[in-house]
Amino acid sequence: MIKHPHIQLSTEVARAINIGLPIVALESTVITHGLPKPQNINLARDMEKTIRDFGATPATIALLDGKIRIGLTDPELVRLADSDSSLKVSHRDFATAITKKVNGGTTVAGTMLAANMAGIKVFATGGIGGVHKESAFDVSTDLHSLAEIPTIVVCAGAKSILDLPATLETLETLGVPVVGYQTDEFPAFYSRESGLNVSVRLDSPKEIAEFAKAHWSLGLRSGILVTNPIPETESIPKSKMEPMIEKASKEAIEQGIHGQALTPFLLNRINELSKGKSLKANLALLLNNARLAAEIAQEMNVKRKEWAI
Repeated sequence: MIKHPHIQLSTEVARAINIGLPIVALESTVITHGLPKPQNINLARDMEKTIRDFGATPATIALLDGKIRIGLTDPELVRLADSDSSLKVSHRDFATAITKKVNGGTTVAGTMLAANMAGIKVFATGGIGGVHKESAFDVSTDLHSLAEIPTIVVCAGAKSILDLPATLETLETLGVPVVGYQTDEFPAFYSRESGLNVSVRLDSPKEIAEFAKAHWSLGLRSGILVTNPIPETESIPKSKMEPMIEKASKEAIEQGIHGQALTPFLLNRINELSKGKSLKANLALLLNNARLAAEIAQEMNVKRKEWAI
């Protein structure tokens, strides 16, 4: 059992760790910064339910009153979703949140860090951060975390507001495997297609668990990015998304929006331009990723006695 002065496990997560049940980590910036109310709390509940329905234990990670919480009760999810002043917590922000005793939603990078401290190897999110189109110097900490933290991250690719070719090149430079789940093409968040290739295609959760075993048994410490295309019924063609993304990006530059404020601005503006279609797609891909992550966690749990990770 993990013992750390700044970390608190929920009863459900502590039990799952103690008896060796499959666990899936979930981020919380999607609740605090990514989705409007009440979609944020509804999505948080739906993702946790999906993970339980597919045989794993959900571990939503966030900060409450300066404490890193791994697993939240429903009242705690509501508290997080209702807050209008939560900090967006990546690596550099943990000490700030802890010392100021504030609430915070963890980013992909922040969630990976906390999950790894608890020994949780599978994490479901929407899309990772990457290299922004607005500035090549604006690179998400998510990419460096993927290079350094041995976690399976299930996503629908990188957010399509990003420079996807540059993001993939950076992942290659950092030595991060990019797995296409039942696809040879890197998904582009709202769209199933990007015109870009993944580094390997794997067609089942079992294959992904075997791949992780082979990767980490070599002493490699990077994460494994598993890209899971959005369901076809909710996918928005790339040709329709690109003009909206370009418009939102231009507006962000004109308004001087950058840093941690950039992604929430772009996602909100694209939702307005798409008349709500992008939000519907976002919710669908998040639940799709939660399902796949639960299935991978089960396969990882079956094999966990075969190798030390």
